[in-house]
Amino acid sequence: MKKLLALAVIAGGVLLVVRRKSSAKAEAALWREATAPAANNGVKKA
Repeated sequence: MKKLLALAVIAGGVLLVVRRKSSAKAEAALWREATAPAANNGVKKA
């Protein structure tokens, strides 16, 4: 029973780290988009 509980705690810790990393990556991408120069925001000119 203790092994199962320890495994669950480890799995929860790994999941937390993965979510934080994903969240940080998404926030960084949003920040790059928000601070991009207006002339070069990824929209092609016609």
